[in-house]
Amino acid sequence: MKKPIFSIIALLFSFIGIGFLFLGNLESDEKSERPEFALAIHGGAGAMSRDLMTDELEVQYRSGLEAALQKGEEILKNGGSAMDAVEATIHILEDNPLFNAGKGAVFTHEETVELDASFMDGGTGNAGAVAGIKTIKHPISAARLVMDSSVHVMMAGEGADKFASSYGLEVVENTYFHTERRLKQVQEKKAGEEPKVLKKHGTVGCVALDKEGNLAAGTSTGGMTNKRYGRVGDAPIIGAGTYANNESCAVSCTGHGEYFIRNVVAYDVSALMQYGNKSLQEAGDHIIHEKLVKQNASGGLISLDKDGNIHMPFNSAGMFRGFIKSNGSSGIAIYDDEF
Repeated sequence: MKKPIFSIIALLFSFIGIGFLFLGNLESDEKSERPEFALAIHGGAGAMSRDLMTDELEVQYRSGLEAALQKGEEILKNGGSAMDAVEATIHILEDNPLFNAGKGAVFTHEETVELDASFMDGGTGNAGAVAGIKTIKHPISAARLVMDSSVHVMMAGEGADKFASSYGLEVVENTYFHTERRLKQVQEKKAGEEPKVLKKHGTVGCVALDKEGNLAAGTSTGGMTNKRYGRVGDAPIIGAGTYANNESCAVSCTGHGEYFIRNVVAYDVSALMQYGNKSLQEAGDHIIHEKLVKQNASGGLISLDKDGNIHMPFNSAGMFRGFIKSNGSSGIAIYDDEF
């Protein structure tokens, strides 16, 4: 059924407007003064086919990203920490079944949901991560708990679930995370069919800079559809999927995890800035558009430096992403041609 022509025209103009807003804000980063606070998010990168994205679904994705940005802005505006902003923002994305994190995460081959997350404080260098958990409602909080309340950096499987529940984090049945859309997707995959869904690397992430000048980063995911044998990607690996350092930047990645692990992508952005004297944009572009492209690896990242500059490069057709700053600049985008 054809969409009404006026609806399509209106939507087109709204996309153009958002694109120009994004372009103007990002290009002005190097020229503007450091904002009091800043925050950026992503909801996965991949082949964002407009053929599979209805107007209604697109509105839902954009609304979901907007809700997450508003939560982070509220905390930072009121003097909250970057860590609190990252955690609360990712909660919004984990609760939204459109994204592959928390409720609505993809199924494993055994048709269960296994969740990974990581968290890092740029001020102290402390970090925490969980992998393969099945019963904690908000994996990002479990990752932060490992950082704040244990001597370890990573916990996995049943032990991680037990640790998080012992500290009072909300526990749910694994079926809480299940959705019919994801179940159909894994069943088609197991049958050798190619699921007719947006082909994206399912991960959500957030980076934040607070009024005290502290950076933080967090990443949460359900991993790959039909994953087997306890496969773990880059999302819970500090330095691969998540990294934060007050002296350089905060980074959260989304992409083909095996390549992001091998290339230690999140840390590499910081290292290129600290030791290679590259800007945030130069570092991110080199890794995403040169280093990973040469390896036929797809994905992207969001990054935020200590001066409040934001860069969100990706080498796929699109990436769900957004940002907001204390100076009023903000933007939300999906496709690669929006800015």
